[in-house]
Amino acid sequence: MSKRLYAAVLLAALWSLPAHAQYSDNAVKVGVATDMSSLYADINGPGAVVATQMAIDEFGGKVNGKKIELVTGDIQNKADVAASLAGRWYDSEGVDMILGAGASSSSIAIEGVAGQKKRIFLAPDPASSDITGKLCNPYTIQWVYDTAALANGTGSAVVKSGGKTWFFLTADYAFGYALERDVTAVVTKAGGKVLGDIKHPINTQDFSSFLLQAQSSKAQIIGLANAGGDTINSIKQAAEFGIVKGGQKLAGLLVFVSDVHSLGLERAQGLRLTEAFYWDLNDKTRAFSKRFAEKFKGKMPTMVQAGFYSATLAYLNAVKAVGTDDADKVMAQMKATKWDDPVFGKSWIRPDGRKMHDMYLFEVKAPAESKGPWDYYKLLATIPADQAFRPLDQGGCPMIKH
Repeated sequence: MSKRLYAAVLLAALWSLPAHAQYSDNAVKVGVATDMSSLYADINGPGAVVATQMAIDEFGGKVNGKKIELVTGDIQNKADVAASLAGRWYDSEGVDMILGAGASSSSIAIEGVAGQKKRIFLAPDPASSDITGKLCNPYTIQWVYDTAALANGTGSAVVKSGGKTWFFLTADYAFGYALERDVTAVVTKAGGKVLGDIKHPINTQDFSSFLLQAQSSKAQIIGLANAGGDTINSIKQAAEFGIVKGGQKLAGLLVFVSDVHSLGLERAQGLRLTEAFYWDLNDKTRAFSKRFAEKFKGKMPTMVQAGFYSATLAYLNAVKAVGTDDADKVMAQMKATKWDDPVFGKSWIRPDGRKMHDMYLFEVKAPAESKGPWDYYKLLATIPADQAFRPLDQGGCPMIKH
């Protein structure tokens, strides 16, 4: 057989291969990189793994006949650990898509690796709006919420209700800086004033010195630009110092249902907070949350855990639609799709990688208002997606031409 004829036969054979040849390693491999035992484990952690596995199981465990595999890793909210894990998963373990990844710092680390390797990273965890701003890349989607949406929700509501002077208690890393920056912009635009701030290390146990500075500022509002265990500890210790009884108010700028559960309604009542999801919001959220609770010790999902479920389903639907796990083709499909998300409702993905959906302003119920376990929130307002999130042309994303 001549070389030319051999080449033609080989090319014809390649073109005639079935669709499964379009899948790397003959499978679709999903990785959950999360905080399994540290500061944010109640927000994502083991519950994120459960939610992702639920999505895979409900999808049928296969996509276009190819098995869907799940791997998990504990990133300990450390950027170097997250980057190392992502590099190993993408390069040598055949992971097609990573979900996660705990704190904004560790998520930003994986975002960088995903951009470099041209592989998909879906981020239900992190809050920093820089992820779809100056740090954006074509392979990352920020799935649930961000600091701009928290500012436009909680920050705006607190200012409108009379909270004109602020002092920030801020987690000393990327998330805290972004949240303080975005809330400050909303406060000052509304005619308010920031009197000062104090940075605290992540995973702080003793907030006494920080709270005393906040108290002495005489600010009407002490903005808690922190999350998880840090938010819980600062609220508990603020009660011990009598800060709220003394006339100042706390604004929990990122509060999860798991935080309210840990605090109890006696301590948390009256807190206003912004979320993308609440288990008791509608029939769809209740149905998903009931299934989740049955698999996860009776606990209701946080908005982040709901995000792992939602993002996994959306990814698998895109893979199914394009018949390949090729990152560029899957991302193009995801960004071209508008859908009714099972937990977030009407959804779409902007060119900067920001997933769009409505956000909600809630107030934590008083103990007497609660009708049973996990009945914690009352809805104050629905914030339409285009009002909740920063305008596309204002984030500084280099992919967006101005």
